[in-house]
Amino acid sequence: MHSSQTRSVHRILAWSHFYQVGSLLKQMGEPNALILTESNVEGLERQADSFVAVVSSGFNALLEGNSVPFASENACQLQLTFDPSAIALFLSTLASELSDHSFLRQQIANAMLHLQPNDPQLQSQFTLQLIETLSAPTVEQSGSVAVEQPLQQQVEQERLLHKVTSLIRQSLELPVILETAVQQVRQFLNADRLIIYQLNIPAPSCLLSSEPQIPAHETIPKLDGITYESRRSDTVPSVLHLVKDDGEQTQHLWSAHRKELTWAIVDGQTSSQTQPLLKLSPQAQVRAELVTPIVVQDNLWGLLIAHQCFTARDWQENEKALLHQIAEQLAIAIHQSNLYSELHAQTLTLEQKVVERTQALCDTLIAAQSASRAKSEFLATMSHELRSPLTTIIGMAATLLRCQEQAQHSGLPLSKQQEYLHTIQSRGEHLLSLINNILDLSEVEAGKMALEIEEFSLAQIARRAVEALQARADLKRVKLDLKIQPDQVDVQFRADPRRVQQILVNLLTNAIKFTPEQGHVTLRTYVHDGIAILQVEDSGIGISEEQRSLLFQTFQQLDHSYDRQYEGTGLGLALTKQLVELHGGSIEVTSTVGVGSTFTVHLPEQRLPGHLSEH
Repeated sequence: MHSSQTRSVHRILAWSHFYQVGSLLKQMGEPNALILTESNVEGLERQADSFVAVVSSGFNALLEGNSVPFASENACQLQLTFDPSAIALFLSTLASELSDHSFLRQQIANAMLHLQPNDPQLQSQFTLQLIETLSAPTVEQSGSVAVEQPLQQQVEQERLLHKVTSLIRQSLELPVILETAVQQVRQFLNADRLIIYQLNIPAPSCLLSSEPQIPAHETIPKLDGITYESRRSDTVPSVLHLVKDDGEQTQHLWSAHRKELTWAIVDGQTSSQTQPLLKLSPQAQVRAELVTPIVVQDNLWGLLIAHQCFTARDWQENEKALLHQIAEQLAIAIHQSNLYSELHAQTLTLEQKVVERTQALCDTLIAAQSASRAKSEFLATMSHELRSPLTTIIGMAATLLRCQEQAQHSGLPLSKQQEYLHTIQSRGEHLLSLINNILDLSEVEAGKMALEIEEFSLAQIARRAVEALQARADLKRVKLDLKIQPDQVDVQFRADPRRVQQILVNLLTNAIKFTPEQGHVTLRTYVHDGIAILQVEDSGIGISEEQRSLLFQTFQQLDHSYDRQYEGTGLGLALTKQLVELHGGSIEVTSTVGVGSTFTVHLPEQRLPGHLSEH
């Protein structure tokens, strides 16, 4: 065929028809007409198996004949055109295969100059002679009708298979493929009804417009039912969406006919086997049926069933073969859809994992960057905290040494030397406290710190903590109080007394440091239901809500400036929280900026080694 042959006619006919039409075309050519056939171009690449081209001043025609794949040897596809442009394209293609000096090529070139629409009288004459020729009752012609009909059916069957195959290749929408196939196959078979009976439909099925009636006390995860249907007309009863809950009978039916691939039931031969299987009522009027399984990866997916409802029918072998071929193509489409669904699900899962992993990496990176900044700030602060007392100690020690060397001439007064010594002691104790806090925090975070549980007086531990810090409070002119209820004085508590005192000292030190002159710090302790309550209240500067989240974090200070009003590394509260949690307790803070803060610790009583707790 040629793209320019817009007015050509083609049919599947016997080769005898080709020869009859070709002979008539040759007779129509005038004495000076150019008549070409495949015999004129032997050895060249031909555009058709056989052809007859007639070119004259009044009548031009082109007849082509080609063998039909999968058809008998007597069949051909016959194409006839009178279009001058189509004939010119054919001749020019033919001439291009000839040498430049070929006589035939010159004849074709001259003939193409005379190409024009046919003379109406000659065209009518040809048409009448063609009708007369084809109407003659020859033996060969009478037999061609019998050949043409099954041949035409075979061609249409091939077209249908090609259409379904192309649809499967072009579309991933399984419902569209199944719906189209059901419609097309029913029309080809000229059946009253064609259905797809599907197994293992999720219940409730998204394919069914109405959900099946399932008793409330039962749970049926899978159902079998009719999911697709095509009917000749509305007079044919519909069986769409009928469902059942037992697929064993279907499996048995398939097993019984497995060797047959496709089986047919004819009215009067035996009763319908799918009518009880599908729970079809007598009103479904199944007189004859054609059944083939749809097998996906060796598993029965469903049945493709054709019904004849009003008349008996003897199913032909080519119809059985067609239904089986369609079922095989549908199985490919179903498997393809399943693979796509799995791939899509895996893609979504992978995308979600990538998103989650990316977010986790981002969170980890942010946390690492924050920790790195916090440690850098901590090291800067720690350097400042360690350098200040060291500078003081070294300077005053050097002064004392010089004074001792010059004591005989101009030594400092004894009171001044004692002041220096006190400063050295104070700065040394501060350094020792910093180093101890660092070591303790490292042990806790490494999991190497163990509690030494003893029974002790909580009131006595509180007094020791207050006494240890009384001088510091007096120096800063801060009132330090201890409030213990009378019934709590002799109460014994089980915990690590050294760590409990460390907790109290850290909280009191922090409160005194941030409380201005004439302020007050109060410590309250009591035991209730096996829980020790330690509460430190101050009238200090308070803590803003934004800073509270950083209060107990390691390597965090609320004031990051180097020229700070309050000294400290931020380790005291972080270590305090670790010691509290090591006891299985908790710590909380309430604060108002400019009013003060209250730290409250809850410590559960511990068990003595080798003994059970009384509580």
